[in-house]
Amino acid sequence: MTTVAAPQRRSEAANQPYRLPPPIFDLRCRLCWFVAALLALVVASFWSLNLQWAQFFSAAALAAMARFVGEFFPPDLSPAFVSKVLRAAWETLAMSALGTLLAAIAGLLLALPASRAHDADRAPARLPTRWLLNVLRSIPELVWAALLLISAGLGPFAGTLALAVHTTGVLGRLFAEAIENAPPGPSAALRAHGVSTVRVFLYATWPQVLPQLLSYTLYRWENNIRAAAVLGVVGAGGLGQLLAFHMGLFHMPRTCTIVAAMLLLVGLVDLASYAVRRRLTR
Repeated sequence: MTTVAAPQRRSEAANQPYRLPPPIFDLRCRLCWFVAALLALVVASFWSLNLQWAQFFSAAALAAMARFVGEFFPPDLSPAFVSKVLRAAWETLAMSALGTLLAAIAGLLLALPASRAHDADRAPARLPTRWLLNVLRSIPELVWAALLLISAGLGPFAGTLALAVHTTGVLGRLFAEAIENAPPGPSAALRAHGVSTVRVFLYATWPQVLPQLLSYTLYRWENNIRAAAVLGVVGAGGLGQLLAFHMGLFHMPRTCTIVAAMLLLVGLVDLASYAVRRRLTR
């Protein structure tokens, strides 16, 4: 009896019945219901916002926009003003680079307690650290700059700190996810040989996640260039402060020069970051 029943059980286990996927709008298809709810939200948004597309594309609106754009030209290319714009551009670049560097260091320090590298780890600080990261990145850079201007005063110092605080929350969460999603094979092999947790991270996890962490940091640097240009509107220095000043006085040719400097600076940083990320992924 035993010798006959065992092959029969193995045969049943090896030939499981083929299960078809659930119907599109079956109760088990949670993704389908989520997509349907998202589409309903989009339709309701268009319906409730009362978007006046006809007025936006009317002849009067297009003529007013063309007249406003025409006031920007020709840009002010006088040597004295171009020199001032270059100094402000360098200030914006320095703010973004230093803020991103500080955020990368602080984000990595917070990502370690915010991640669970192994399923058996207790990680008691994981939840409170993640709540802290959520708070840091939930508050926009402009709000952080307005708060820090009270203590740091006007200038690039407050803008740099605002970028660093907000970006710490973003990079900390990304770094923590990268550490948790690292392939567990190398670290499990070291743990099986009794290697300490610190050495497991340094010799197994860190080499695997380092290219991804650098890619995240470079991407946030690209975003911080744009954010640093905007932070100057609240008095945090750089091109943004110059833009707010001249736009407020309706100096449109000078405003055009500042906007062109912003576009050029963002383009150069994007190009450099793209080249570095391509080099890292090879």
